[in-house]
Amino acid sequence: MMAKLSVYLYIPNIVGAWGGGGYMRVVLNCFAFAVCFSNKTLFSLLYFFSFCCDAVDGWCARKFNQVSTFGAVLDMVTDRVSTACLLVILSQIYRPSLVFLSLLALDIASHWLQMYSTFLSGKTSHKDVKDSTSWLFRLYYGNRMFMGYCCVSCEVLYIILFLISKNHTENLMSVVVESLTQFSPLSLLLALSIFGWSIKQFINVIQMKTAADVCVLYDIDKQHKP
Repeated sequence: MMAKLSVYLYIPNIVGAWGGGGYMRVVLNCFAFAVCFSNKTLFSLLYFFSFCCDAVDGWCARKFNQVSTFGAVLDMVTDRVSTACLLVILSQIYRPSLVFLSLLALDIASHWLQMYSTFLSGKTSHKDVKDSTSWLFRLYYGNRMFMGYCCVSCEVLYIILFLISKNHTENLMSVVVESLTQFSPLSLLLALSIFGWSIKQFINVIQMKTAADVCVLYDIDKQHKP
């Protein structure tokens, strides 16, 4: 019992400011979404700060020798749920709303399949993709800077879209085109975010297909065993 409790109380799992998967990060996100419509600026700051905490999760876990499977799963679940909530909000602001709901489905499906295929393969981390035939997929999980750029781009893009919305019936394409043609620092940030976001969505598709193939091959292999 005490051993189980000690894992729950690992520093990376508690302190959101140090561990990306920490409970404090969950609390931050809950408060952020509670004020998202009454205070857009505060929401954006809290949401992005919570997201940035994820960057130091591994460092904190290694420093205190508290790497745990639970922490890794909590980290991914927190990421997926927070992004899903923001995508649902954007789907209520912009039209067509199906764009954001499709992104939500792709994000959850690709990561869930990746985690499950990792379990079937007997690997210890869902980031172990050295045997993948896709160089882009290997680059994504093998290069922290590249992975960081793609992930940050997604979150920054969603935050920008939330901040620049004026009402609940915005046309997505019109807002994006108008913002890009203003030739301002915001338009540059938006362009960079869209580029990284595009790469991330393409990688999500690769991840989903690769993970699905692993599941199918596992079934085939099981059928041929006596």
